[in-house]
Amino acid sequence: MTIEKHHNIYTVSQLNSEIKFLLEDSFPFIWISGEISNCKMPGSGHLYFTLKDENSQISCVMFRGQNQKLKFELEDGLSITGLGRISLYEPRGTYQLIFEFLEPKGIGALQIAFEQLKDRLTSEGLFDDKYKRPLPFLPQKISLITSPTGAVVHDILKIIDRRFPNLFIEIVPVKVQGENSEKEIVQALELLSTLNDTDIIIMARGGGSLEDLSAFNSENVARAVFSTKIPVVSAIGHETDFTISDFVADLRAPTPSAAAELVVPSKDELKRRQEDIFSKLKSNIWQYIEKHRYILAQVSKSLVDPKRKVQDLRLKIDDLTNRLTRIFLNSINQKHEQFKLWNDLLFINKPLSYIANLNEKLANNTDKLTTLNTIYLNNKRSLIRENKGRLYALNPTAILKRGYSITRTIPGADIVKTAHSVSIGQNLEVMLAKGLLAVNVQKITDSS
Repeated sequence: MTIEKHHNIYTVSQLNSEIKFLLEDSFPFIWISGEISNCKMPGSGHLYFTLKDENSQISCVMFRGQNQKLKFELEDGLSITGLGRISLYEPRGTYQLIFEFLEPKGIGALQIAFEQLKDRLTSEGLFDDKYKRPLPFLPQKISLITSPTGAVVHDILKIIDRRFPNLFIEIVPVKVQGENSEKEIVQALELLSTLNDTDIIIMARGGGSLEDLSAFNSENVARAVFSTKIPVVSAIGHETDFTISDFVADLRAPTPSAAAELVVPSKDELKRRQEDIFSKLKSNIWQYIEKHRYILAQVSKSLVDPKRKVQDLRLKIDDLTNRLTRIFLNSINQKHEQFKLWNDLLFINKPLSYIANLNEKLANNTDKLTTLNTIYLNNKRSLIRENKGRLYALNPTAILKRGYSITRTIPGADIVKTAHSVSIGQNLEVMLAKGLLAVNVQKITDSS
C-alpha cells in the first residue's frame, strides 16, 4: 500500500494558492487601525510599511495609484485607520494587507497634511520675515485674485471705493475651491508676476472648512506666492482661519474686508492729515520768520555806520603805511652800514698781499729744501763708495784670484775646513779663480 493512495498531497504552490483564495475570500475588505513603522518607498512609487499594535504586526503595501491620492505623508510612528484587503504573496508564502484608503487616526488627513507642509516650508525659510516685502503706501493699481461671483469681491470693491475712490482695481477671476482651483490661482500669480504692472496683489475668499480652503494650503500656491515679484496680501477665510498662503504672503489680513482697509488708506483721513501738516508748517514758518526778524532788529542796533567805519579804516591804513615806511628806511640804513663795515674789513684783509707773502715763503722753503737735498745726496754717494770698497775686499772671487781655492764635499757641497772632516777615497770639488777641479782623497796628513 502506498502513501499516494491514502493522502491528498499538495505542492507548495498549490497550498499557497489555496490559502490565498481562502484569505481573500474570507476577508475581501476590512477596516484596520495601527501604528506605522519601517515605511519605505522604492523607485516603483509603491509604499511598503509595517502596521503594528502592542502585541503584533503585519506587512502592508499601498500601490502607487492609491498613494498618490493621499493628502498627507506617511511617516514612522503615525497612527492610521485604513481600508484594505488581505492577500498572500505566493512566491514567498507571506500574507500582507493591500490598502486602498488611509487616514490619520484621531485627526483629519487635511489637517495633518497642513501641519506637515507648514513644518517643511518653515524649515526651508519661506516664512522668514527677511523675505517679507513692504506694502506701497498708496498703490496706483491693485490686482484682486478671487472668485468674480462671490460676495468677497463686492465687499472689497465697496470698501476701497469708500476709502479712496477711483483707484485702478484689476480683478483676476479664479476658482477658490474645488477642482482646478489650485492650478488657476498659481497661473494668476505667475501671470501678474510676469506682467509686473501692478503695485499689490490681494488673494481673497470667504470662510469655509479646511477642505474648502485646501487650494490655499497647497505647496504649489505657497511657492507661487513666495516667487512673485509683487507684494502679496493673503485674505483667506475668517479671522480664526489660517492657511499656508497666510504664512508665505507679505501680509496676512484677518478678513477680506480688513485687507481692503490695510491696503488702501482713507482719502478723507489723508486730507485731514494734509491739512494738519499744512497748518503746522504754516505756523512754524511764521514763527521762524518772526524769530529772525527779531534777531535782525537786534543785530541792526549793534551795527556801526559804514562811513564811520571806512574813515577809521583809512586812518588806520595811513598810520600803518607811515610805520611801514619808517621801518623799511631803517632797515635799508642798517644794511648800508653793515655793507660799509664788511667792505673795509675786506680791503684790510685783501687776498693779493696775503698771496704775495705766501709765495715768498714758498720760494725760501724751496731753496732750503734744494740745498738740504743736495747735501743729503752727496753724503749717500760717499757712503756707497766706501761700502763698495769694503765689499770688494771681502769678495771670495778676489781671494781666489790671489791663488787661494775653496774645497767642498761631493755631494753636499759642504766647505772642507779640516783634514779630519773628509775620508780617504772621498770625492771633493776644488773651486779656483777660474774653473773647478774634481779630486779624490788619497792621503790625509795631520797638520797638528
